[in-house]
Amino acid sequence: MGNEKIKVAISHGDINGIGYEVIFKALSDPAMQEICTPVIYGSSKIAAYHRKALNLPAITLNSVKDGGEAHFRRVNIVNCVDEEVRVELGKATETGGMAAFMALEKAVDDLRKGLVDVLVTAPINKKVIQSEQFSFPGHTEYLADKLGGTPLMLLVSDLLRVGVVTGHIPVKDISKTISKELILQKLRILNQSLKDDFTIRRPRIAVLGLNPHAGDSGLLGTEEIDIIKPALEMAKEEGIMAFGPFPADGLFATDGYKKFDAILAMYHDQGLTPFKALSFSTGVNFTAGLPFVRTSPDHGTAYEITGQGIAEEQSLLSAIYMAIDIFNSRKTNAELKANPLKSVDPGTLSSDE
Repeated sequence: MGNEKIKVAISHGDINGIGYEVIFKALSDPAMQEICTPVIYGSSKIAAYHRKALNLPAITLNSVKDGGEAHFRRVNIVNCVDEEVRVELGKATETGGMAAFMALEKAVDDLRKGLVDVLVTAPINKKVIQSEQFSFPGHTEYLADKLGGTPLMLLVSDLLRVGVVTGHIPVKDISKTISKELILQKLRILNQSLKDDFTIRRPRIAVLGLNPHAGDSGLLGTEEIDIIKPALEMAKEEGIMAFGPFPADGLFATDGYKKFDAILAMYHDQGLTPFKALSFSTGVNFTAGLPFVRTSPDHGTAYEITGQGIAEEQSLLSAIYMAIDIFNSRKTNAELKANPLKSVDPGTLSSDE
């Protein structure tokens, strides 16, 4: 692949969490540098602190000023943080939040400039990262603001794909937030992502109800009747193969989810709880609907195990692999759309053609 390898930007996340631990462990895999050019956005000093404190695999980091200077045979690092930043393992601090933001900001800037190809984000603490520069519920909303597009949080593993209609909002606001238009919007994004990002020709999407037992014919709530079913009818008129609404417990408990290419949940925990129960160690958080590819491991900062050296890197590895796969899928599908096969009138063909 040579110097044409995909450049993977990796923001270091919260410096007091397990971000550097899983980054070092993931990038110590010899195969990693064969398939991509890693570019860490963070701090050489903080990286060295974590490596020494946890006795992590030794990796030589090549310091560069931006992704454009990254060497394709090295693990590169862009220093984004003041060298005097204090690391306090396992603690939520404003300093840790600011360091996470500074790395994310630089990585996103390089992504927009085309200096890197995809973005993989290590976990942040959504509370301590808040500032005048970052006033968003999480990565997803920030990236939509900076990169454009309409985001859809999509959790992906080898077993299933789960998207959510409403993301980081209080449970008390869910019912008044969902609408026919919002559900249809998310179905459009999910359907297109399944085609462009996962190369599924005719995706089948299961849509969950909001209420227990999907409302039980209106006995336990009418959102299914008034909002979700009409949205599904509108989607079907557009050629989207969406089915439901299904009771969430029944769909997952009976393996019914295996009959579909993706599931659209109404709210965050309805979709993420069964997903993480089934795929926690290998799951990936992918932000569909953006013009750039962004993935993340599906775990948090894990302060409770920070500094113990026991964090598993598999979810980060999966996030890197998936970002590369989606980037390639988008490129291939864009080329196919730009050069479609011309239809031929059978009547113009001779008998020996």
